Amino acid sequence: MTLRDNASPVCSLKFVTLLVALSPALLFLGAGVQLQNNGYDGLLIAINPQISEDQNLIPNIKEMITEASFYLFNATKRRLFFRSIKILIPATWNANNYSKVKQESYEKANVIVTNWYGAHGGDPYTLQYRGCGKEGKYIHFTPDFLLNDDLIAGYGSRGRVFVHEWAHLRWGVFDEYNNEKPVYINGQNQIKATRCSSEITGMFVCEKGPCPQENCIISKLFQEGCMFLYNSTQNATASIMFMQSLSSVVEFCNASTHNQEAPNLQNQMCSLRSTWDVISESADFNNSVAVNGTELPPPPTFSLVQAGEKVVCLVLDVSSKMAEAGRLLRLQQAAEFYLMQIVEIHTFVGIASFNSKGAIRAQLHQVNNDDDRKLLVSYLPATVSAEAETSICSGLKKGFEVAEKLNGKAYGSVMILVTSGNDGHISNCSLTVLSSGSTIHTIALGSSAAQNLEELSHLTGGLKFFVPDKSNSNSMIDAFSRISSGTGDIFRQHIQLESMGENVKPHHQLKNTVTVDNSVGNDTAFLVTWQTSGPPEIVLFDPNGRKYNTNNFIINKALRTARIWIPGTAKPGLWTYTLNNTHHSLQALKVTVISCASRSDVPPATVEAFVQGGSTRFPHPMMIFANVRKGFYPILNATVTATIEPETGDPVTLKLFDDGAGADIIKNDGIYSRYFFSFAVNGRYSLKVHVNHSPSVSALAHSIPGSHAMYVPGYIANGNIQMNAPRKSMGRKEEEQKWGFSRISSGGSFSVLGVPAGPHPDVFPPSKIIDLEAVKVEEEVTLSWTAPGEDFDQGRANSYEIRISKSLQNIQNDFNNAILVNTSKLNPQQAGTKETFTFSPKLFINGHEHQPDGTTQESHRIYVAIRAMDKNALKSAVSNIAQASLLIPHNSAPVFARDYVILKGVLTAMGLMGIICLIIVVTHCILNRKKRRQKNRME
Repeated sequence: MTLRDNASPVCSLKFVTLLVALSPALLFLGAGVQLQNNGYDGLLIAINPQISEDQNLIPNIKEMITEASFYLFNATKRRLFFRSIKILIPATWNANNYSKVKQESYEKANVIVTNWYGAHGGDPYTLQYRGCGKEGKYIHFTPDFLLNDDLIAGYGSRGRVFVHEWAHLRWGVFDEYNNEKPVYINGQNQIKATRCSSEITGMFVCEKGPCPQENCIISKLFQEGCMFLYNSTQNATASIMFMQSLSSVVEFCNASTHNQEAPNLQNQMCSLRSTWDVISESADFNNSVAVNGTELPPPPTFSLVQAGEKVVCLVLDVSSKMAEAGRLLRLQQAAEFYLMQIVEIHTFVGIASFNSKGAIRAQLHQVNNDDDRKLLVSYLPATVSAEAETSICSGLKKGFEVAEKLNGKAYGSVMILVTSGNDGHISNCSLTVLSSGSTIHTIALGSSAAQNLEELSHLTGGLKFFVPDKSNSNSMIDAFSRISSGTGDIFRQHIQLESMGENVKPHHQLKNTVTVDNSVGNDTAFLVTWQTSGPPEIVLFDPNGRKYNTNNFIINKALRTARIWIPGTAKPGLWTYTLNNTHHSLQALKVTVISCASRSDVPPATVEAFVQGGSTRFPHPMMIFANVRKGFYPILNATVTATIEPETGDPVTLKLFDDGAGADIIKNDGIYSRYFFSFAVNGRYSLKVHVNHSPSVSALAHSIPGSHAMYVPGYIANGNIQMNAPRKSMGRKEEEQKWGFSRISSGGSFSVLGVPAGPHPDVFPPSKIIDLEAVKVEEEVTLSWTAPGEDFDQGRANSYEIRISKSLQNIQNDFNNAILVNTSKLNPQQAGTKETFTFSPKLFINGHEHQPDGTTQESHRIYVAIRAMDKNALKSAVSNIAQASLLIPHNSAPVFARDYVILKGVLTAMGLMGIICLIIVVTHCILNRKKRRQKNRME
């Protein structure tokens, strides 16, 4: 994530300003892709450790980026290019004098190279989870795409494809084709292929060759065996986001070439703006100028880096602040669980602590067995000091010293920093932190932790967590459970299945079930923690009824933990646990369950929770996301619930949706989203997401979501049809789902500023409607959309304002003066409900409508937009613009596309010429006969 994504309050600004003043170059170490002097630095491409070593893969990646750099430079009108790229080589590959990683990891990569797990081939795609103009998450290439030259005919050269995907990732533009709606009727009542620009030519093709489009299209859908093929030779230069494979295409569609009528995602998501309009308003363009002259930029430089031994150091606060609210005990419990169950085998682990000074508690020790793990647990701090002062820099320096014992450098190491201290001198060691090459994950414990603590995570690419001072919160263990090795090997990482915490009354019980589905089960462990005295009475049943009780658990009375490890593969199904509080006082009882993949060829279901940016200021909402997948296939119809815990006050639960409305921009892409704006106080908030999926509902999507580069099935070349090899199907096998599944993921933390201390007026409008659709039914138009709420996507809006126009420009640029539709009988429903409204456009539109330039134009099309209002007259943003063709008169038919008109004209001309020739021949024959008769009479 880049610096501008995670901009924090004033303290962060001072922190970054200091770094820039001291050493600007160091910012690139942990800041992701940066633009400097027209060139992108720090682009990270990571190869998944599951990919077999191939000597052609790296050269092909280099060739792709080099070509992309020059293509991008020209496409951006001599403005942007790629200067420096890092390629992360998996540790599973043979060492080849590669440089050692610093803060690079697979999970931080801008571009990932991996398979679909069990399937071959696959479109290059970019995962976009935010709106127009917003950065995506990553670009995904498969080894097959990078190695199989046969695919170039369908996709175009790899460098061109990379620029197509880069525009998705960096600038938040969308595809200009639409496989689901390949044709449409435009405003002049013409049938057109969905494309941009509309100057790209082609023709309809049936099974046996070219055919008239009326033989190919029924109700705007292709008949089986029909398609629209484009000419391989074109004059059009746009657009890269439509068909980058055409040799003539060297530009993005701009205002003059953009096809605003095409039913594609770019028009829907970006309010009919061209891709170039969106790109030219990006921060990259605001921070750069075009390069004069004709000279090309230098080719990119590549650095190949490879991870070495895994090194982790726990850097733990032992100041007197840790004695408050049971903080030390919760740290001990989480750290023990991490060391005993989570940290991967063969990892080197050390421990440092700090108050006003740092100390080394345990030098690096490699984890090879349980005895090694127990030894490390014995070095955890047992008490806190009497000193309240904390020096985080002193603790980190000791952590780096521990890590450096292995190879002389801390490069590639991980620091897990836990503190509750208020340290105002973190910036004093910023240069040391950045130059260390270490990634720092921060855990802020309680409300007194240093305000700018998270900058250490941000600048090194680490995760950040917040643990509130609540006895029944499991946030500390959730944070440690989220921290993985970062290699991208999902088959070796632990997956959290359960996180439960409750205050249980004396002689009452905490009882629940957790699902162990058949994609997990290896290395399964249950952890129970409590506050005081001895353990609760524990009863655990597996799906077959086998009983485990307290005696089967490993008890640590000092740390008040009980663990059980299930040997082999845990039986799939429902596991039931019961914790009986046998004490005479209230007890905070907590349960955590983790497991690993049960097979090496079937990826388990996973959830990744995250927020947009690291902070917000009231009244701007925070957007919460949960990416729920099995491999790369989205999991649909899951129940996804976010739990948000503030520094003080009760936690808030929020259901997330994948419905393509409100905060969720694309339906059924496996990314569940929601606005969060119920801010109770200023300060930090902790996020956790719980996913449940029932076995009775369909789970996996049938295709990979995201913005894909188009694979062209064939071309028309010199009048001949040339078909490319059929694209390999990426459909997945339907798997039997007997048990459903359960997943937990910590989403880290975020901060909120500017929350009013007391009651405040309504400042939250309804959310923008982003899925408005219009369908013509006889003489009426039916609109459909998802209802927003009174406040963003919660509650019920008060009213709708619908306006229509026969001019796209009118409704786009001047919504308030477009024609108002009577909606007095339209009452908004609860947020998330599907709304419909039918009206007759003839009642509102008659004759010609003036264009912005003062001219008039007859149009067979109307454009519709909507916005919602709440009871305090706060208005949402104007929706996406929908369009519908007006009723076509019975005595007319759609005007055919230009290519077929030409074809028909040629055929007509040829027919006329044939008739003329026939008339001439017949006339000639008649005249000859008359001459012969006359001659015979004369004789």
